[in-house]
Amino acid sequence: MKKVCLWRSSGLVLLGLLIVRLVTLGLYPLMDTTESRYGEMARLMVETGNWLTPQFSYGVPFWGKPPLQTWMSAASIFVFENNEFFLRLPHFLAGVLVLYVIYHFAKRNHISAINSVILLISTVVFYISAGAVMTDMALTVGITLAMAGFYGSWQGKIVWGYLGFVGLAIGMLAKGPVTLVIFAIGVGVWLFWQYGFIKPWKLLWQRTPLISGTLLMLALCLPWYIAAEHATPGFLKYFIIGEHWDRFMDSGWKGDLYGSAHDRVRGTIWVYFIVAALPWSLYLPKALYKLYREGKSGFDALTAFLLCWMLSPLLLFTLAGNILPAYVLPGVPALALLVAKAWGDAGVPRLKIIAVSMAILLILTLIGLREGPIKEKSEKWLLAQRTQSLPTYYWGKVPFSAQYYSQGQVQVVKPKQALSILPQTPYYIVVKDRVLEDNSLFDQCQRQANTNKKVLLLCGN
Repeated sequence: MKKVCLWRSSGLVLLGLLIVRLVTLGLYPLMDTTESRYGEMARLMVETGNWLTPQFSYGVPFWGKPPLQTWMSAASIFVFENNEFFLRLPHFLAGVLVLYVIYHFAKRNHISAINSVILLISTVVFYISAGAVMTDMALTVGITLAMAGFYGSWQGKIVWGYLGFVGLAIGMLAKGPVTLVIFAIGVGVWLFWQYGFIKPWKLLWQRTPLISGTLLMLALCLPWYIAAEHATPGFLKYFIIGEHWDRFMDSGWKGDLYGSAHDRVRGTIWVYFIVAALPWSLYLPKALYKLYREGKSGFDALTAFLLCWMLSPLLLFTLAGNILPAYVLPGVPALALLVAKAWGDAGVPRLKIIAVSMAILLILTLIGLREGPIKEKSEKWLLAQRTQSLPTYYWGKVPFSAQYYSQGQVQVVKPKQALSILPQTPYYIVVKDRVLEDNSLFDQCQRQANTNKKVLLLCGN
């Protein structure tokens, strides 16, 4: 009876976390730069009817990532409506799918399934990403299926082996060959750790559908790569070499077609992991100590596998300078499983209280952001202060959120082109405060609205 009550209370906590995240999907605008960029690409995909190649702007192909996350959001707004809720909904559902896979993986391996999914959903990076318009949750679906599928196949469940290759195909369509590298690091390190350098090769042939699974993966993802290269020649060279080598190994890479590379100190990915996986990253040292002590001669095979899974993205990006905190996300499901396994039937201390606190913290954060910071990270509010029938320009550069919230109608004005482009009839223009101080071109314009850094002007009256 006590176990039933505990399971019900845990189920209510999980349900509450899911409901809060679902309800909040549409309560804040798309943020620059990542969410707005992918949201605008989804909008463009629906508007233009080009479902093969995502577009950075009208007629400009986006070669930076495969199309899965764009397909997800575009399909949602095509079926329902173009707004923040439906753009984010598929990514929330992808997060639910990850939770479902982890629940079954935990159950099969005698780990508390309900505790595992509560731990996972209440990590900072997962709770935010489960409803953010970006590539990382789709990639995490792929990696989670691949890792769980491999381990299930290793235990004799061949159908899980095929699911693992489906996961790799999902990852290839979400983020590309980096999926294979993360998977290979996690599985490869574990195999060599457990079996040495020779035996794993023979066991792979015996326990996994290596050839048929690889053919299944290629059948699912290769046609798009071929079609994309045919539609926009040069895609494969840029994507494979530029995005998968130069982007990470050269912090000063000048070849990025869609922005600028981030220059981070090598090893920063480990700091990102500690922060992004809060609060449960703080439990990890004790969890590993408990699991090591419980093993007969160190970590058992399952613990070792979860540890390699968790560390795989960190090992890959240790020497990379161009990284983001969300890059740690594919390893977070393994962290949740490790912590749940360490405490076993006793339960993770203060699990439910901390998990509920994450939902409360999200609500309070959104309330705190509504009046100030959100206006600086998205152009939605500023553009809402204008009459939409008048043309709108941006001085110097158009943010992605301005493109999305204007339905692609705003135009950019470069300083040297201003006199020849700006019309004599009334128009709006958004400029930064410092531009107004040094430019007499806007002396006769009227301020309509402003944020801390930008001003919406009405000119030409």
